[in-house]
Amino acid sequence: MTRFQNNRRFILFIFMMGTFAVGMTEYVVTGLLTQFAEDLQVEVSTTGLLLSVYAISVAVFGPLLRIITIKYPPKPLLIGLVSLFVISNIVAATAPNFEVLLLSRLLSAMMHAPFFGLCMLIAIQLSAPEKRTGVIAIVQGGLTIAIMIGVPFGSYLGGMLDWRLVFWFLVVLGLIVLVGLLLAVPNETYSQKPQLKQELKALLNKNVLWVLAIIVFGFSAVFTAYTFKEPMLREFAGFGVTGVTLGLFSFGVGAVIGNFTSGRVVPRALTKTLMLALLVLAVVLAVFTVLLQVPALAIVVCFLFGAGTFGTTPLLNAKVILAAKEAPMLSGTVAASVFNLANAIGATLGTVFLNNGFSYQMITWIAAGMILFGFVLTLITSRVEDKTLYE
Repeated sequence: MTRFQNNRRFILFIFMMGTFAVGMTEYVVTGLLTQFAEDLQVEVSTTGLLLSVYAISVAVFGPLLRIITIKYPPKPLLIGLVSLFVISNIVAATAPNFEVLLLSRLLSAMMHAPFFGLCMLIAIQLSAPEKRTGVIAIVQGGLTIAIMIGVPFGSYLGGMLDWRLVFWFLVVLGLIVLVGLLLAVPNETYSQKPQLKQELKALLNKNVLWVLAIIVFGFSAVFTAYTFKEPMLREFAGFGVTGVTLGLFSFGVGAVIGNFTSGRVVPRALTKTLMLALLVLAVVLAVFTVLLQVPALAIVVCFLFGAGTFGTTPLLNAKVILAAKEAPMLSGTVAASVFNLANAIGATLGTVFLNNGFSYQMITWIAAGMILFGFVLTLITSRVEDKTLYE
């Protein structure tokens, strides 16, 4: 056992670096849609598939992969997942056409949900009960920092030089995480073998299902608007590469602040805080394209969009994991998968709307309405859920 294996902070840092790399892989394409379209000779609306295909793969193949590997020890499984991440980004960096780039997205997405699920499981096991929401936010924090730094950096690198360099950068990050996992995570086996049937049954209780409904039918609206944030910044604010990078960075700053602020919410206050967050997010989306037309306000509304989006995510993650206490091996994976199902629904809706003549403004209004529906579902959830789960 190395000197790092009992160091909780170092383990959490490696997990954050891993979720940063995975998060950057997922979201960096939103800042490169124009470059993909020009280099690979496809329509901008078609490039939105790079996000939706990724999200669908996370939602479908992520849980299947975790079910197949549920009895595998955490360390070798984490190493295998990150190795798949590295290989998939090499494929992306060398993709000769759009179809191969789509294939690379499918491969990298397969490891997303199991990786997040395992990281959250180990982080929770390392922490006191009252800090569960906080450590979930820490693991999620890598993704939000990717939104703040990784996505605008990738957008700038791809816009000024070559989008393929972005994926080579991700390969290097993946190799660093791989070394960190080898040093940090103890090579332990489960004292009691996970029971797949019991875990699947626990995921079907009403407390879990209501939260999953909020994510799918409400939170998915975020990605109806988010997927096309880069072209909206160009069209409404008149931004070039530098302006788009600043807008993406502002979104990311909001995402990080929103994420870690939500991580301080105690379990018993999760539902009420979630209702407030959804209301704020709906208002931001309703006025999004109006405020984008003033460059200074465009930066502000990007910040608010990020804070609302990723301030909501830890609350929903925590509610799923705490409501599925009898499914510790699968709950984190299922939460990550359902979030990406929501991403796929949102991105696909945005693409369909654009291809059918809807304006960007109409898309953001529809998204605001869907978020309000999520608020209604949360209100119902607050009446029917078992509140003892969050004490």
